[in-house]
Amino acid sequence: MAAPPASADAPRPVPPPLAAGDGPDRPEGKNETTCEDRNAESLDRLLPPVGAGRSPRKRTTSQCKSEPPLLRTSKRTIYTAGRPPWYNEHGTQSKEAFAIGLGGGSASGKTTVARMIIEALDVPWVVLLSMDSFYKVLTRQQQEQAAHNNFNFDHPDAFDFDLIISTLKKLKQGKSVKVPIYDFTTHSRKKDWKTLYGANVIIFEGIMAFADKTLLELLDMKIFVDTDSDIRLVRRLRRDISERGRDIEGVIKQYNKFVKPAFDQYIQPTMRVADIVVPRGSGNTVAIDLIVQHVHSQLEERKLRWDLAALASAHQCHPLPRTLSVLKSTPQVRGMHTIIRDRETSRDEFIFYSKRLMRLLIEHALSFLPFQDCVVQTPQGQDYAGKCYAGKQITGVSILRAGETMEPALRAVCKDVRIGTILIQTNQLTGEPELHYLRLPKDISDDHVILMDCTVSTGAAAMMAVRVLLDHDVPEDKIFLLSLLMAEMGVHSVAYAFPRVRIITTAVDKRVNDLFRIIPGIGNFGDRYFGTDAVPDGSDDEEGGSTG
Repeated sequence: MAAPPASADAPRPVPPPLAAGDGPDRPEGKNETTCEDRNAESLDRLLPPVGAGRSPRKRTTSQCKSEPPLLRTSKRTIYTAGRPPWYNEHGTQSKEAFAIGLGGGSASGKTTVARMIIEALDVPWVVLLSMDSFYKVLTRQQQEQAAHNNFNFDHPDAFDFDLIISTLKKLKQGKSVKVPIYDFTTHSRKKDWKTLYGANVIIFEGIMAFADKTLLELLDMKIFVDTDSDIRLVRRLRRDISERGRDIEGVIKQYNKFVKPAFDQYIQPTMRVADIVVPRGSGNTVAIDLIVQHVHSQLEERKLRWDLAALASAHQCHPLPRTLSVLKSTPQVRGMHTIIRDRETSRDEFIFYSKRLMRLLIEHALSFLPFQDCVVQTPQGQDYAGKCYAGKQITGVSILRAGETMEPALRAVCKDVRIGTILIQTNQLTGEPELHYLRLPKDISDDHVILMDCTVSTGAAAMMAVRVLLDHDVPEDKIFLLSLLMAEMGVHSVAYAFPRVRIITTAVDKRVNDLFRIIPGIGNFGDRYFGTDAVPDGSDDEEGGSTG
C-alpha cells in the first residue's frame, strides 16, 4: 500500500527496514557496538527478514475481553460476536477475514483508533482482540514483584506469544477458541475464559503486536499509532489510577523503570515494519480515512456471495445420498402430512399433528445412535442380553425459530438431554445466511448432536449450522440433521458438503421454485405454528428469510 504524502494531517512514510546486519556505514577498523546497534540486532531476531514470503493465510477472528456483543455507534449497531458465511456450496472455507494489526506505545490510543476504524468501516461483522488478554500467568514471586511495581509488563517475555499465535491459527481454520480474561488489579487471569470467533474484519492491538515474526505473518495490514511520550504518560497516569487502583508514585516508578525503556528498545523500532504510521493517534482523521478506504478495497476483492444458483444446480439428477434416512411413509405418516400440508388446516390441528410427526422423527433418529451389548439382571434374577447407548451424552441444537418446536419431542424421549440454540437469518440485501446468535453447552464436542430445523429447502442455513458445530469440534459423524420436510436440493447440498452427517426427515419434496421455496411444500412452518404473520415474500423458510 503506497504511503500518502507527508503532511501535518497525513500518516508519515516509514523508512525502509534494514535487513539483519545492515546499518549506517562505519569507518574501517571500528568494531564498537552501539546501544542502537544492539537494539536493532535484538529486534532482527524477532522480526522476519525484509521480503520474506508469507505463508498462505486463511482467516482470523477474535474479540477483546472488553467488547460487548453489540457495538452501538451514533449511526448504527455493529455485531462484534457474529459470523458471516465464509463457506461455499461445497461446505469448504472460501474467503478469509482481513486482519489488521495495531501497534504502538502504552496509552498511545490504539483502542480508540481501532474503534474509530470499526465505526468508519461500516461493515456488519467486526471484532477486536486485545493483546492485554494474553499476559502470562505469574509465579508467586512475580506476583509480589508486580504488587510493588517491580515487574516488567512491557517486555516481550511478559506475553504468551505461543497462546496468541495458536489462538489466531485456530481461528483462521474456523474453530472456536477460548481467550483468557486478564485482571489488571490482581495481575492474574480470571477463571472464566471467553469463547469467540467470526468476523469480516479482525483488529488485533497491543504494544508488542509486531514483535514476533510468526504473528506478523498473520496480519494483512500493520498500523503503528505514534503519540507523543508526554501525552502517553498523562493517559497512563489517568488510566492506571482511576481504573486499575494504582497510586501516582507507583505509576511513575513503573513508567521510568520499565515502560519508557521498553518503548525505546522493543516498540518504537517496530515502526519500520508498519504499512502505515498514524501520528497523533485518534486525532489524525486523514490517516484513519485512508486506512478505511484501503480495507474497503480489500474486502471488495474478498467478497463472497452465497450462490443459491450453484446450490440449486450442483446436484441435479443425482441419486439421493446414502446418509439420508426418510421415515417410512405408512398410511399414518402420509395422513399426518396431508393434514399439515393442507392450507385450510387450523393452527391447533397443525400444531397437534406436527408434534406427532416430530415425536416419530426423533424416535427414528435415535435408532442410528451407536449401541453396544450389555447384560442386566431382571427382577426375577435372570440375565438379559440387551443394548445400551455407547456414547457419552446427547445434545439437541435447534435452529431458531422453527427448530425449537422440536425440543419438547426430544426432551420427551431423551432424559436429561442438553439443549443449545443457533439463530441464523438471511441478509435481505445479499441473500447470505448470517449467524446472529448461538448458545451451546460446554464440552459439546464429546456429544452426539441432534440438529433440528423443521424445513430445509436450499440447505444454506443447515450447512452453516453444521459448520458452527464443526467449529466447536463436534465430529462430523456425530451430527444428525433432523427436519420434518426437506427439498432434494437441500439434501444434496448438505450431503455433498458434509458426507458424514446423517440426514433424517419424514418426507422429501423434489422441487424448489425460483424463490427457493419447497414445492409442494408446507408453507412457512414458523408462521403457521406460532400464529404469526407471514414474511413479506411468503417464503417457506424461517423468519428473516432464513434460507433453510
